[in-house]
Amino acid sequence: MPEPKPKPIETAKMMKRIMADHFREADAASREDGKKLAWCTSVGPAELLHAMGFTVYFPENHAAMLGATRTATDHIPKANAIGYSPDICSYLTADVGAHLAGKTPLQDAYGLTGIPKPHVLVYNTNQCRDVKDWFAFYARKWNVPLVGVESFRGVGDVTKEHVDSIAGQLRAMVPELERIAGRKLDMDRFREVVKESRETSRLWRETLETAAHKPSPLTFFDGTIHMGPAVVLRGLPVANEYYRALLQELRGRIDGKVAAVDGERHRLYWDGMPVWGRLREMAVQFLALKTCVVASTYCSSWIFDALDPAEPFESMARAYTELFIVRDDHYKERYIRRMCEQFSADGIIWHDAKTCPNNSNNRYGMPERLSEALGRPFVAFNGDLNDLRCYSDEQVKTQFEAFVEQLAGG
Repeated sequence: MPEPKPKPIETAKMMKRIMADHFREADAASREDGKKLAWCTSVGPAELLHAMGFTVYFPENHAAMLGATRTATDHIPKANAIGYSPDICSYLTADVGAHLAGKTPLQDAYGLTGIPKPHVLVYNTNQCRDVKDWFAFYARKWNVPLVGVESFRGVGDVTKEHVDSIAGQLRAMVPELERIAGRKLDMDRFREVVKESRETSRLWRETLETAAHKPSPLTFFDGTIHMGPAVVLRGLPVANEYYRALLQELRGRIDGKVAAVDGERHRLYWDGMPVWGRLREMAVQFLALKTCVVASTYCSSWIFDALDPAEPFESMARAYTELFIVRDDHYKERYIRRMCEQFSADGIIWHDAKTCPNNSNNRYGMPERLSEALGRPFVAFNGDLNDLRCYSDEQVKTQFEAFVEQLAGG
């Protein structure tokens, strides 16, 4: 029997064009007089940077490309050799190692000579402390200013005190950003960018929620690809143009009863990071098993309902503190339970990523608690986002096969 193939989404052609434009614009901003490039963490204050005229580049997106092209594992030892532990974020070690080797997938994909050098590096530690240390490497190497936000962790309810603290930190970085940009912050422009970003968030939510339909028109593996504009282009009209086109295609699939997984029998929820170097293999395996991974914590991390152009600083502070990864386990369990019910998930996949403890939620009994509360089974597998030395193809394949047999009552 021939191997099943994931169904192509035609709108991906549009995404390839706008992502190519994004990287080339970043490269131009790093080189040309009168332009400024800011590096930003994936859930950092991109709206503020766009409002101040910066072109914005996201190294986490680049690190995911290293993983997807399966070159990350080759580069990680180079970062280890200069003192970065193999136990820390493999986005960091892959990106730093690739830089030390003078390699980047941007060379072959877009003709860039290397990663674009920034005029400023801007972080938010709402994901982890590693992003700050990652950016600090380049700040030291290139003598470039480093500014950022020190976020809260283990947050239950997001309070006014949380919001005021983060909003204050955002305001505090404005004078330095104005100095680097050579212009003052235009509050009207800032509000417009936040409005566009909120629309990106709304459209991305609607995109992901099409998977609540039975059968689902897309999978988690599709989502990891099509989330690109929500990450690197939010706040810009081009992202919203893209998601309107994607939504039209997905709604057409629903109307035409076109399933992402033909003969869909089982529906699963994914918690944790993707394994970037094995996305296609996993997608093909689940196609053969007639099982659709319909929703995930990861792809939903770029939904920011709190954004409000009327209060740009405060709403950004709230949106980026409401982020799943920042919250306590009580919130996380409620969230996953709600997602499983919304998307009619029959079970949960938990990815225990070796170098990403902040995005691995299976280590303190949460799968067992949720399995009991939901009455649904789970499978937890060991792997990593980028370091394939932490991942066993045969072991994970066998785990997934056995799990689907369990779902089928086999």
